[in-house]
Amino acid sequence: MNITKENIDALNAVVKVDIVADDYQAKVNQLLTDYRKKADIPGFRKGHVPMGMIKRQYGKSIMIDEVNKLLQESLNKFITEEKLDILGNPLPRIQDDFNWDADKFSFEFELGLVPEFDIDLDAIKKVTQYKIVTTEKLLEEEVKNIRTRYGKISSLEEVTKDANVTATFVNEAKEINKKGTFLVSDLEDKKSEKKLVGAKVGDVIELETKKLFKDDHKLQHILGVSHEEIHDLDIKVTLTIEDITKTEPADLDQELFDKLFPDGSVKTVLELKEKIKEDAEKNFVEHTDQQLLNAVTEHLVENTKFDLPEEFLQKWLQTAGEKELTPEEAKAEYEKSEKALRYQLIEGKVLKDNDIKIDYVELIDYAKGLIRMQMAQFGNMNPEEKELDDIAARILQNQEEAQKLQSQLISQKLLDFYKENIHFKTKEVSYVDFVKEVYDQQAKDQALNK
Repeated sequence: MNITKENIDALNAVVKVDIVADDYQAKVNQLLTDYRKKADIPGFRKGHVPMGMIKRQYGKSIMIDEVNKLLQESLNKFITEEKLDILGNPLPRIQDDFNWDADKFSFEFELGLVPEFDIDLDAIKKVTQYKIVTTEKLLEEEVKNIRTRYGKISSLEEVTKDANVTATFVNEAKEINKKGTFLVSDLEDKKSEKKLVGAKVGDVIELETKKLFKDDHKLQHILGVSHEEIHDLDIKVTLTIEDITKTEPADLDQELFDKLFPDGSVKTVLELKEKIKEDAEKNFVEHTDQQLLNAVTEHLVENTKFDLPEEFLQKWLQTAGEKELTPEEAKAEYEKSEKALRYQLIEGKVLKDNDIKIDYVELIDYAKGLIRMQMAQFGNMNPEEKELDDIAARILQNQEEAQKLQSQLISQKLLDFYKENIHFKTKEVSYVDFVKEVYDQQAKDQALNK
């Protein structure tokens, strides 16, 4: 057997595999002998069928199977030993004049090679790292929400300015049909407020969505639409009133504090705000960490330039899935997945260049940490270690779940690496301003790019 590689250019190569009879004949003969021993053919005693008949009936198919096995094993071994970094899988070149009766077989495979490129990690210091500060306004709003959540609810016969209204919102053109609850005092549009005040259960009212609420996110939540849609949403919706209530806020007393913190750790409004602040800042760190990782990812993809073997990848995509794609479909699929592929290559190089890796023990510990947090949410604060080990092992037996957890752990390690090694621009903002600067701007950018 002879295997050679010819580089077409920096991103494409062809591997040629030459196979002769000596490479496979001994194995084929052994299989034919084994088959003869087991063959049960009418007219012959078992194990005494003439070898010539066995060869004529089964020799060629056995030979083809063995050549294909040998070919695949040899190609994989060659790629491994030569340390070829490839994209997708080798693509066999079709040979119109191929003949299985020849004395020698030659096979050719196209390879798409991973490009060589450098990453300027120092440049990502231009990315902004946000720190969300807990404002007094936010604390007051959360205290108000808590008092409302634990308050006394009473039914009303008609809508008032301080009522809670539960209604079904409908717009057939946008396929909106969703139930939501809102405070009349949250409305920004005074015309809409005027229409609602005095209405009763069963009434159907038409409203304009443009500037309906003081906070767009309230409307987004009620209608069930995306960030991208909400900014330019200017439609009419009909709402059918289903329930009208009024909430008498709970008193800020020890009874309420003990409901919120049964351990007795809160005895004053000031201590309640400190607890709210502590929880909020933990939550804010999760938001800012995710934003930082997203921003670094976007920066690296946009600013790390390299070519890809586009023609090869499009050909590979045609046959890579369960359904064969047309050239046009494969091109469209490539264009959709190109950005993700670029980041996958960039991420791999960052991990390799900085010796960032994970092992199975780390993955187990990571899974156990997530399980422990989930159990705590259901009141199990001290699960036994064996129980955690058993649950983690079961989860990781599922390949899809294991890959998901591995991806999460890698993202966490990358984030830790960036935060420890890069001095980002920092900016302190309120949560409201953070949402406006990050999520709302992303939604606008995505809308413009459509």
